[in-house]
Amino acid sequence: MTDKKIFAGERLRRARERAGLKQSALAQRLTISPSYLNQIEGDQRPLTTPLLERLCAILKVPKTYFSDSEDARREVQLREELADPLFRSIRGVQGEVGAMVRAAPALAEAFMTLYRAYTAQSEQGSTPAATLPRFPYDEVRDWVQSRANHFEALDRAAEAVFEDNHFSSVTLREDLRRYLRDTHGISTSTSGGLLAAGMFWRLSRSARRLYLAEDAAPESEIFWLAHVIGQLEQKELIEKELRRVKFTSDEAQGLARIALANYFAGALMLPYKRFHDAARQVRYDIQRLQRVFGASFEQVCHRLSTMQRPGLPGIPFYFVKTDIAGNILKRSSATRFQFAQFGGPCPLWNVYRAFAHPGEILVQLASTPDDVTYLNIARTVGRGGGSYLARPRAVAVVLGCEVSYAAQTVYAEGLNIASPQAVDPIGPGCRACERTNCRHRSVPPMGTALDTGTAERGVVPYGLKG
Repeated sequence: MTDKKIFAGERLRRARERAGLKQSALAQRLTISPSYLNQIEGDQRPLTTPLLERLCAILKVPKTYFSDSEDARREVQLREELADPLFRSIRGVQGEVGAMVRAAPALAEAFMTLYRAYTAQSEQGSTPAATLPRFPYDEVRDWVQSRANHFEALDRAAEAVFEDNHFSSVTLREDLRRYLRDTHGISTSTSGGLLAAGMFWRLSRSARRLYLAEDAAPESEIFWLAHVIGQLEQKELIEKELRRVKFTSDEAQGLARIALANYFAGALMLPYKRFHDAARQVRYDIQRLQRVFGASFEQVCHRLSTMQRPGLPGIPFYFVKTDIAGNILKRSSATRFQFAQFGGPCPLWNVYRAFAHPGEILVQLASTPDDVTYLNIARTVGRGGGSYLARPRAVAVVLGCEVSYAAQTVYAEGLNIASPQAVDPIGPGCRACERTNCRHRSVPPMGTALDTGTAERGVVPYGLKG
């Protein structure tokens, strides 16, 4: 297994210029030739690991600055959009996507914005494309993804509240109730029928009371209490984070504000250093972490996907929550893993097999079309509906990391990581997947010509022309 090469010439050039260094001066400090540095900045040579370490120290940038995860997201999305039949007559365009994303990321982003406006106008007909904003959920998800799902200031603030008040994971529900009462004068009680159907909690500022759903699981109640504390105490930090990005709508900004309060809640419930140390000690065993911190399977998985504190990082995980119909309910990633923009996700992904094995942990080695192999851990989550007529929601989560980190986890036990036969080939969804030989394909990929000859027949009634 080899590491993915990092071509980051444009980002290197920008960082060098911000530091006020000429190519020759930086090359001298790196002890390489100016021509070699010029080739790196021209994306003719990749960054090596030793060179990356020295660059980060000299230019005073974090390692994530040169990460290609954001480029990978743009590249996958751009490839999907250029697969539209609209562009079929333009030859060679797919081969130039990677170069465009690396050399002109702003131009790539502008093209994708224009394409989204075009497709929305095509669907709605009468709305001028220039007035169409991005979908708020997509905008916030992309923003969180661009931050590797980690907000250090909020993370440290939550950890300080936990440590300064001598909270304990064993008694955290009582600790947070007492903290709300003593610090903010807000008492908590069950709703007593005051909450509308489907509502979890409601804060009455006039009555100075927080009403909680009567059938709430203890770990859910802890999260809601922490969320309210975040809303009350972390407004300044949350607004500071929001000022760093220009959202296209008030709805997107509002969703981002909620997302940051949720982030604080997770960080208060599972404080960074305690959780990081425990995770390493138990080799990222989710069930053992549940017992230590009194959290749900989903809460532990989501928190593991946020552990990217500079100087004390955990394994970079991606996290997805989906329902049985394939609708993505939550997603975040500190990895290169990319999510499909159009159509349903891949049926070979083990998160969908989890619905046939409720409550069982399924482990999978899976390879994506960019030749990166992931260790995926999937399980159904959620509780019963409380009654026969409640119709509980069928949902599952999957936590994944690149296979190079697998040996650090308990889930690598018994897996033959070196065997290609042990790896399932998954993709971003049939409409965007480049694999031409998949027997699980449901629809043809966008932008690919079909071979409808009758000389042979496979799972689907057509072939794909190369």
